[in-house]
Amino acid sequence: MLTFDTRTWEPSERRVRGRLGGDLVVDSGAALLVREAGKPYVKYAFPRRDVRTDLVPDAVQTYEGDPELADHVSVRWSALDHWYEEDEERLVGPQDPYHRVDAVRSARHVRVVIDGTVVAESDRPLAVFETGLPAQFYLPPEDVRLDLFEPTRTRTGCPYKGFASYRTYRGEGTPERVDVAWSYEEPLAEAAPLAGYVAFYDSPADVVVDGVKRGG
Repeated sequence: MLTFDTRTWEPSERRVRGRLGGDLVVDSGAALLVREAGKPYVKYAFPRRDVRTDLVPDAVQTYEGDPELADHVSVRWSALDHWYEEDEERLVGPQDPYHRVDAVRSARHVRVVIDGTVVAESDRPLAVFETGLPAQFYLPPEDVRLDLFEPTRTRTGCPYKGFASYRTYRGEGTPERVDVAWSYEEPLAEAAPLAGYVAFYDSPADVVVDGVKRGG
């Protein structure tokens, strides 16, 4: 994942609002999009006047050590129930306008092996090219031995793709491989082609693309 060496920011023209229960905690048309050193995702900083800091005191980050941001605060995304950019709800977090996720139909041959068992094989994957990350291949569920996997309760969020759900491999006579596969069942609109497609970690799975082992 792409990270930054220093803190940078730029103005955003989007009106950003955040709600907690029935209270409007954030309402700003002057947000800054902040990229923190060493962090893969961006966040918003708001003029202090635009935030009800008294409602979420433990979720507020200040910037007193940075003179140019001293009158701004950030609010931890998970601390509020709902966030909106204009009138669109933003479920996971803000997006960096310079970050891209492209899901492209491909005819590459992808074979996935776990503990000697072929668990997936496809000539019709989606190749996903995301800023700062290696290419990732997602396979149609019809080309995956889903009978060898069990859904888990693990969930992760991506501002660009949505919420991922995970599966654990439970092959007969082999150790279970926890959360080795994941999919976006209801991806964000910009990642809609990924719906239901399955991807695998390069370890402990062996992901082989056109005869070349990934991560090897």
